[in-house]
Amino acid sequence: MAGPDVPGLASAVGLRDPAVTSLSVLVPVYNEEYLVAESLGRLEVLGDSPYLTKVEVIVVDDCSTDDTPQVLDTFAAGRGSSKLTWRFLRHERNGGKGAAIRTALAQATCELTVIHDADLEYHPRDLSRLVRVFVEDEADAVFGSRFAGAEARRTLYYRHVLGNKFLTFLCNLATNLNLTDMETCYKAVRTDLLKSIPIESNDFRLEPELTIKLAKRKARIHEVPISYSGRSYQEGKKIGWLDGLKALVAIARFRISDEVYVKDAYGSLILARLARAPKFNNWIADVIRPYCGTRVLEIGAGVGNLTLRLVPRASYVASDVNPLHLATLASLRTDRPYLNVAYCDLSDRASFPARAGGYDTVVCVNVIAFIPDDVQALANIGSVLADGGRAIVLVPHGPRNAGTLDDVLGHRRRYTRDTLTAAVAAAGLEVKELLPFNRAGTLAWYINGRLLKRRAFGLLQVKLLNQLTPILRRLDGVLPLPPLSLIAVLTRAPGPGRS
Repeated sequence: MAGPDVPGLASAVGLRDPAVTSLSVLVPVYNEEYLVAESLGRLEVLGDSPYLTKVEVIVVDDCSTDDTPQVLDTFAAGRGSSKLTWRFLRHERNGGKGAAIRTALAQATCELTVIHDADLEYHPRDLSRLVRVFVEDEADAVFGSRFAGAEARRTLYYRHVLGNKFLTFLCNLATNLNLTDMETCYKAVRTDLLKSIPIESNDFRLEPELTIKLAKRKARIHEVPISYSGRSYQEGKKIGWLDGLKALVAIARFRISDEVYVKDAYGSLILARLARAPKFNNWIADVIRPYCGTRVLEIGAGVGNLTLRLVPRASYVASDVNPLHLATLASLRTDRPYLNVAYCDLSDRASFPARAGGYDTVVCVNVIAFIPDDVQALANIGSVLADGGRAIVLVPHGPRNAGTLDDVLGHRRRYTRDTLTAAVAAAGLEVKELLPFNRAGTLAWYINGRLLKRRAFGLLQVKLLNQLTPILRRLDGVLPLPPLSLIAVLTRAPGPGRS
């Protein structure tokens, strides 16, 4: 059911070897001449981990002004083993911890990534415990908690502990998680997921930023206890009360932000923003649900906004082409034995997940308009329908609405009733029902995409849409506006051997 080889897909749908994985260790370094060699040397314990087939250590010297560069040169000489590889990079200007991590992350090639500070507060022997959760529990991220009952920890700075717990408490309120240690350095994350998150912070604000953005991406986050040897200020500790205040502001800032995807070819940014309107998504699901049978294939399921509103079913396959979305969909399978996840390219019939007897329902919302050959795409849908099965297709309506928003999303066309009906007929299907949908949205889309030439909806606009949806639903049948979308219920057209 996996289709062609897609980066990140194997881990997303559980096709990789579940017993082993690989790890990229990112090490930001700044003025740690006395500790960095010992800290890096401790990473060699990862070579003994039974869960790791490969470990790459990527060290970024963030323009240290002491003898750190010379220490790193000495350490690098002759370093390497069959399992561990080392890479040493240097910034010509100091950019902060976040900048060093972005540089290192761009070079990461392993399945998992973790950040390891260049001091001696954390011990790499605990990393094997974090990795174990990935291979046994299909985690997306694993945090090493200093406050969850580790075997040993150095007792130091009670007020720092209070500060950490207070920040964790606020972050938990913002994310609805129940973490015990948001500020931990040891955050291991699937590399493809971490690379898809825009990292903006350059200092200790990185910790709440990553936590909140992982939560907004619906990542499966686990915690394991780790040991901790906090150092004193005399020993070189850098964090202070001002960093705590910055973290407070960061929690508030990232709580309201929805910049959780880097710009990609799938329009993930704008799709993530539209996901902030659950009442609108409920409206779509309520229109579609009465036409759904028990054996459903959803094409272009995204992060599961519609999926979660249409299950449970006897059998439900959620599919997409975006490996990041596939990973998110895979996380929904827990406690949903009827749900499967598959790669499916609407333009490639060979990629469709096979099912004996076909599907009694194919759901395809806002995908047809992306495909160069929409007739072939519709024919592909028809080819997997069971006898008497139905396809439910939502497409953008109104060529006059075509504008910058369509460009960002990759819409190749907007339909009229006639053009959609013609494409359906050419594909060997027929329209059983054609439902206008979201008349009020036409005005907003025209203003944003045609007049203002915006390339995304503002977050406030999306929140306003969410609040107004109950009213718009009631008015949709009487507003004197053309619909923004059309929902077509299709069946295979009668032909030789059909009735």
